[in-house]
Amino acid sequence: MVRLRTLFRPVAGFMLMVGVAQASPPSTAADAAAIRAQTTSWATAYNQGDAKGVAAQYAEDALLLPPGAPGVRGRAAILAYFTKDIAESQAAGVVFVIDPKTEVGVSGSTGWESGTFKVMVKSTMVLTGKFLSVSRKKGGTWSYIRDTWNTDSAPAPAEPAPSK
Repeated sequence: MVRLRTLFRPVAGFMLMVGVAQASPPSTAADAAAIRAQTTSWATAYNQGDAKGVAAQYAEDALLLPPGAPGVRGRAAILAYFTKDIAESQAAGVVFVIDPKTEVGVSGSTGWESGTFKVMVKSTMVLTGKFLSVSRKKGGTWSYIRDTWNTDSAPAPAEPAPSK
């Protein structure tokens, strides 16, 4: 009898978790639209050179995972990262164009969005890529808690060192 009880506990725990997962409210069109609007706001702020507007999209405890760089934790550090990144992009004439056809999922107060983007310089596409963002709804507002992206092409090879 003890052995059956020991075996039943994990099954009962699993069934409880399944019941909780099924009891979660379904994702709503309003939440999906709000998450997509967050991405649109991000792109608008980035392209306007507004690092504060970009950083405002992130939760205080967010983690930014940029390609080819260490992770950046916390809104203040994310602001510092984007202040430098946006200044460099503005100087180069970079414009981000995010494809509005993204995939969004919502479960309770957590949501995700994935999609693609193009980087344009003087109306010429210079690269394409994809992104994945995870957001949390708090106080009725969605904020990024994890954000990462990368390009579809490999980085250009390093220039060989000049011969002496």
